[in-house]
Amino acid sequence: MSRIGTKPIAIPENTVVNIDGDKFAVSSQGKSQHILIHPKISVSVENNRIVVKRGSNDKLSKSLHGLTRSLIKNAIEGVMRGYEKNLEIKGVGFRAQVDQNRLILKLGYSHDIEYIAPEGIGFEVKKNIISINGIDKQLVGRVASEIRALRKPEPYKGKGIKYVGEKIIRKVGKAVKPTATGL
Repeated sequence: MSRIGTKPIAIPENTVVNIDGDKFAVSSQGKSQHILIHPKISVSVENNRIVVKRGSNDKLSKSLHGLTRSLIKNAIEGVMRGYEKNLEIKGVGFRAQVDQNRLILKLGYSHDIEYIAPEGIGFEVKKNIISINGIDKQLVGRVASEIRALRKPEPYKGKGIKYVGEKIIRKVGKAVKPTATGL
């Protein structure tokens, strides 16, 4: 029995939920998000709550039960508050700036790197912190991961792009051996 899948989701005020066959749509404050529902899962609205049920007890239905409920909850949370990931740039001369929907990064390469934001993603830069925000949790996480992959933090000096609060395991550099003199 799925522990997550059986919990009903409360529909917040000023939120419109629409279920049309295998399509689930939620909108609030001018933002909307759509999710496709697998045919083995049924979604319904009962007493101002969203209830997710599975049709059978086969392995696929069990795995989709909790997943579908989490996707619906994330969609509602996204249109209500939105999601944000913060990245920190560390290194001499490493910089970021925003130009319309482009993020321009100076990461120690011979050229600047331009990252164009996908639809629904916004960037904000304050000093050495890049904020990535949007209503789709998966998309925000993917964009943050792609930007971090442009210059991963290295273990000796910690230079690169990392998530705010991420702990980088540091390595000790090579020690200089004393040489024997006078032999």
